[in-house]
Amino acid sequence: MTLPDDLVALLRRPAPCHVATIMPDGSPQLTQTWVDTDGEHVLVNTVQGFQKEKNIQRDPRVSINVSDPDNPARYFEIRGRVIGSTTDGGAEHIEALSQKYLGAPYPWFGGRDQTRIILTIDAAKIHGVG
Repeated sequence: MTLPDDLVALLRRPAPCHVATIMPDGSPQLTQTWVDTDGEHVLVNTVQGFQKEKNIQRDPRVSINVSDPDNPARYFEIRGRVIGSTTDGGAEHIEALSQKYLGAPYPWFGGRDQTRIILTIDAAKIHGVG
C-alpha cells in the first residue's frame, strides 16, 4: 500500500509514535518509539533482544499509531507487517533519529554495547483521523 503524502510528511517530523506487537500468549505489547520513513515504508529502530524484536521475529504483524505533534487529535493508524530487519546502518539510523527528535546526538540510554536494528514495515491498512 502506498503511504499518503501527508503521512510521509508526518513520519519525517518528530512525531510521537507507538508500536504494538503480539506477545507469545496473544496479548498486545505496546512501545513508544521514534519513527521514520523511506517514503515507501515505515521505519522503526529498536534494540536486538528487546521484547518488540522478539515478538516480531515470531509474528511480523504490527500496528502503529503516529500523532501530529502540533495537533494530537490528528493521527494515523498503520497496520502492516515487518518485511525487513537489519543491523546494517542501525547505529547511524538511531543517530539520525536522535537529531530529529532531540536535536542532539543519541544518548545511548541502554549503553553503547546495544545492537541497533532497523525494522521495515509494509503498510496493509492506513486510517487517518483529523
